[in-house]
Amino acid sequence: MKKKTYCLGVSGSFHIAPGKSFSVNHVHVHDVQPFSSTEFNMTHIIRALTFGDSIDSITHNPLKGFTGVATEGATMFQYHIKIVPTFYESKKGEVIGTNQFSVTKHQKVVSILSGESGMPGIFFQYELSPLMVKFTEHERSFGHFLTNVCAIIGGVYTVAGLVDTFLYHSIKMIQKKMELGKLH
Repeated sequence: MKKKTYCLGVSGSFHIAPGKSFSVNHVHVHDVQPFSSTEFNMTHIIRALTFGDSIDSITHNPLKGFTGVATEGATMFQYHIKIVPTFYESKKGEVIGTNQFSVTKHQKVVSILSGESGMPGIFFQYELSPLMVKFTEHERSFGHFLTNVCAIIGGVYTVAGLVDTFLYHSIKMIQKKMELGKLH
């Protein structure tokens, strides 16, 4: 199954569930009574789920290739998704808008006999973050390179000075002890 949909910057949900769907008092429900709970197998593979264009160097798809396995009868899979708007600005000034997201997964067997409520299916609830991430690509100047080189040289010089001082004082102390005859 492949689906592309657009949302206008609001939180929402979508699902895949068996049975005939209809509305009761403005509530979306599914009639699953014609099926027994052993007939439901909601095992699935999520090949890709994206929210906007995918930029491989920035975005990570946590559900890519994920397999949800229904081991016992009617199973409810829930995916709670937090979406963070992300903008990438290249060195040339081109801005690409996309989204990163994280997922929390839950799975449970639903059975009226055991008192478990819910409906078998695959449910996605997504929530948009009020925060935004912006990646800006830029080149560092030659002056920045020189500053880093000087910092490295200065660090090496300082450490060498500390080692030299430690060795000098250690040797002096050993020589004094030898002069006093405390060291054989």
